[in-house]
Amino acid sequence: MLLAIDLGNTNIKYGVFDGDKLVASFRVSSRISRTADEYGSVLVGLLSDSGIKKSDINGIIFSSVIPALNYTICHMCEFFFGVTPLCIGPGVKTGLNIKAENPREVGADIIVNSVSAYNKYGGPIVVIDFGTATTFDVISANGELLGVVIAPGIKTSLEGLATKTAQLPMVELDAPKTVIGKNTKHCMQAGIIFGFAGLVENIIKKIKKELGLSEIQVVATGGLGEIIAKEVKAINTVDRTLTLDGLKIIYELNK
Repeated sequence: MLLAIDLGNTNIKYGVFDGDKLVASFRVSSRISRTADEYGSVLVGLLSDSGIKKSDINGIIFSSVIPALNYTICHMCEFFFGVTPLCIGPGVKTGLNIKAENPREVGADIIVNSVSAYNKYGGPIVVIDFGTATTFDVISANGELLGVVIAPGIKTSLEGLATKTAQLPMVELDAPKTVIGKNTKHCMQAGIIFGFAGLVENIIKKIKKELGLSEIQVVATGGLGEIIAKEVKAINTVDRTLTLDGLKIIYELNK
């Protein structure tokens, strides 16, 4: 079985593949203060709850946007599973032609999502990842990563409102029935959800104009993708396993 690890700024996503099938997935918070033993014991427990033994794992791949945690996760993989993981970085085959001025600046999450989207849906395509940041990855019909747009994340924006103002609380992220709010909760929900929907629509519109396209595929991923997709007609697909699938594709390319 293959263990795929997506190390993000807020959460670590684990996925276990048995052949081509994703048989289990878990999510834990990313904390630099945690040790390899802590991460490993939690992961082994989650695997056990799904009927998966440590010895079942014979391959591991991981991508990371937190360099300070890379050693911890590598050590965890080697100590608990006896496997040296393949880490997304320079020298790893992805099949993706990156058109950035400095390809080394492109985040591992962007590379993995772009590879996954192009392999699963073809191009041209835009991948929107609603994570700690909101990223728009633009991939051509020939599988080239043409560039990226980075905007604030939805939860990041909400946390900024709640922590930097005296009377605005944290609220659940659901779309209200009306855009004009009658109470603080609905006012904030309208501003966040409908505001980000407008942001997405405008950026997609500008991407299509810049590329000279009348239409382009748009796939959303990340925890809040489904909420925004309900408000944005330009989003064709919501794919919650896009990143884990991309890790598997890259692992197969390098096996």
